[in-house]
Amino acid sequence: MAVHRRPIGQYLFPIGSLGLAALVHFGAASMEPSLLSIKILALIVVAIFIFATVFVVLHHAEAVAWRLGEPYGTLLLTFSVTAIEASVIVSMMLHGENNPTLARESVFSTVMIVCTGVVGVCLTLGGLKHRYQDIKRQGTSASLAVIMALTVLTLILPNYTLATSPGAFSASQLAFVSVLSILLYGAFVFAQMVRHRGDFIEDLTSSAEHEEHVSEGGKVTTNVLLLFIGLAGIVLLTEQVAGSIEDGLAFLHVTQADAIVGFFVAALVLMPEAVSAVRAALNNELQRGLNVALGSACATIGLTIPAIGAASLLTGRSLTLGLGPGDTVLLILALAISIVSFGTGRTTMLTGLVHLVVFVAYLFLIFVP
Repeated sequence: MAVHRRPIGQYLFPIGSLGLAALVHFGAASMEPSLLSIKILALIVVAIFIFATVFVVLHHAEAVAWRLGEPYGTLLLTFSVTAIEASVIVSMMLHGENNPTLARESVFSTVMIVCTGVVGVCLTLGGLKHRYQDIKRQGTSASLAVIMALTVLTLILPNYTLATSPGAFSASQLAFVSVLSILLYGAFVFAQMVRHRGDFIEDLTSSAEHEEHVSEGGKVTTNVLLLFIGLAGIVLLTEQVAGSIEDGLAFLHVTQADAIVGFFVAALVLMPEAVSAVRAALNNELQRGLNVALGSACATIGLTIPAIGAASLLTGRSLTLGLGPGDTVLLILALAISIVSFGTGRTTMLTGLVHLVVFVAYLFLIFVP
């Protein structure tokens, strides 16, 4: 088995992202207002660097996934991306003035991007290339059931509780829902990894292809190390860019600033999983693509909500989780069409287009509420 030398970019971007994050942090703090043009240029460079690092991180995650096998590789990527989002949201919550709705918008954006955008692209492109694609209904239905329970408990239920103002949980309610979220997601991971592992797996890769991917990756310990270094760099750089966008929207008096920032954070940190899911769909491995996409939605709610809940309880900062009427309708619609789309066990291009229509409506209503 031939061993391929690792391209320099696979080292450069993960390690360089940490150094660039430190440089931007200290440089932005000491930069004078008159140098605003230089600051804007620096943010553009940072954004480009983030995108490049995301794809390098995706490569390392997939290399590790080939060694661990499914669904362990998918879970590693999911945990990694969820750690990014939770870290960014918590750090932005604790930065500056209290922003009680940012966490809600980020979590809601993640669910909508996954269930309508990523799933829609996967089904549409997969249907165009392969005409029909089969999935395992047991595993997909289990993922949707977890997503439905978590979204209703965390994003809709707060509007109907009586202990505090509409849209917010009391301290005891927030702690209770956070524990339920962790337990439910833990049960989902146990089912996916141990109890019902076969419901989430499709083995379409030949042993020769597996050996090729293993030989291309180098040592797994190096992949894991570079993966986490790259993720740390993405977290710090994303926080810098998102904070600048938030300040710019506030300066322009944009009414939907939280929704725009939440969408930006969710879209950026979901990019590795989105690319991985689309690749799987194009390779006629739709079940693996859905495991990545729907698993990220489960992890985002099941792990991010407890993280931001703990931050809220420890710091005393208020947290608003309940969605508005329009967002609630979109969320229910996205979940409903997901149930119908995957109910037959076979998907087509038309199925994907329905998801994409809802995604486009979600995007439009962010800017024109």
